[in-house]
Amino acid sequence: MNLLDLTVMLAYLAGMPLLAVMLSGRQSSTTAYLEGGHDLPWWALCLSMVATETSTLTVISVPGVAFGNGMVFVGLALGYLLGRAIVAWKFLPLYCSGRMLSAYDYLGQRFGSRMQRVASATFLGTRVLAEAVRLFAGMLPLTAMLAATHMAVPHLVLLTGVVGITLFYTLCGGLRAVVWSDAIQFCLYLGSSAICAALLMHGLPAGSFSALQHAGKFALFAHASSPFSSAFTPLAALGGGTLMTLASHGTDQLMVQRVLAARSLKEARMALMGSAVGVTALFFLLSGVGILLWLYHGQVPLQATGLSSPDAIFPDYIVHGLPAGLRGLMVAAILAATMGSLSSTLSAMTAATVGDFSSLCAWLGRKLSLSQLGLARAFTVFWSVILVGCSLLFAQGSQSAVLLGFSIAACGYGPMLGTFLAGMAIPSARATELIPAFCLTVPLVLLAMVSLHPGGHPLAFPWLILTGICLLFFFAASLRLARSLLPRFARKPDA
Repeated sequence: MNLLDLTVMLAYLAGMPLLAVMLSGRQSSTTAYLEGGHDLPWWALCLSMVATETSTLTVISVPGVAFGNGMVFVGLALGYLLGRAIVAWKFLPLYCSGRMLSAYDYLGQRFGSRMQRVASATFLGTRVLAEAVRLFAGMLPLTAMLAATHMAVPHLVLLTGVVGITLFYTLCGGLRAVVWSDAIQFCLYLGSSAICAALLMHGLPAGSFSALQHAGKFALFAHASSPFSSAFTPLAALGGGTLMTLASHGTDQLMVQRVLAARSLKEARMALMGSAVGVTALFFLLSGVGILLWLYHGQVPLQATGLSSPDAIFPDYIVHGLPAGLRGLMVAAILAATMGSLSSTLSAMTAATVGDFSSLCAWLGRKLSLSQLGLARAFTVFWSVILVGCSLLFAQGSQSAVLLGFSIAACGYGPMLGTFLAGMAIPSARATELIPAFCLTVPLVLLAMVSLHPGGHPLAFPWLILTGICLLFFFAASLRLARSLLPRFARKPDA
């Protein structure tokens, strides 16, 4: 890494936060800080959604997955498209019908405040773990670049620097700064990835695309020995992608916060469906980079490249294959992806904390002599510290970071989606059955993620979501049956 690379990176790190704060304006109330004033354009919300859901894991891991398995993430995006259509049709009217600060306000209205707090606490716990993986993965390319130039910078210093910059513009500009910075950051890493693809395509020998086709690199779906260990078989990609999107965009505060900031139901739907197009285009582009890197390495499997994991494929090319200046731009793009997902997470977790635990927040505000806006900013700082601490607990393993992140999120997605579906489709559903069922289901799905390894591989995240939904309904139905039978056994026999 030379002076030009450092200049590009520092220019981005200095300029983007200032631009985001300038675009966001002054935040004088909690509503403006957490809801963005409800006047953000739909296309900015659209880009923010794509930047939030893709993040560093996508930029790093999707090329690595494509290196070995081809265009399977594009197949997964087809399921995402179907899921978004259902969310736009059935879920968005619930959120746009009244004033809500959190996705879990709906559960509070339907089942009471206890159910709302349980769901929100689950979101906060699983989001901390999933975002910790993102943060760890985001440091990989920068660490590799610095190591290649004999610049020994401790991991903790890199991590706290990125978090500190992100925290600055999130605290100053609130959700508006998050959305505008997300839009800028998404354009940066989309454009940088397109340049990498163009460089890899330049000078390809004749017959390269025939070699890709013969090797099955254009396939949209994978064929695994165990259908439960792959997220990219036709059933898992289409069905699981649909379930994943129903859960993430229909019940996860990280995405629902964008919908709640839209000007109207129509613009919320435009932003949501536009994000489906954006994520498909990004998956296609990054998968293209991955299969071109397979050609770049001489059409050999991962083991023959000398790299430790699929997640090292693209960072290795950034370090050793890109020219000066562009190398710095690409690392800035990956930092942008890290900062985009982090700022969105901090804002969403703060909104869920303030909106779903209002009694606790009121008590803390009195004890600390803080206004509601000051307390919201204090929670933003608190969650940033927690995320840094948790990210230091992760070590890079052999599993793709993007799949690990999806699996962690899926542990909460299944029972969460099941609870929302019960509230929407079963008028007789009650909190007395759903709360215990929810509390039983979440740890069991976590246990399934850790312990179930069909075919020697972890259970794929689409099946974790389905497992969570099925377990929730099973436990809720069992509790309802038990309640209905208890009065019969309690009756005294006739004399």
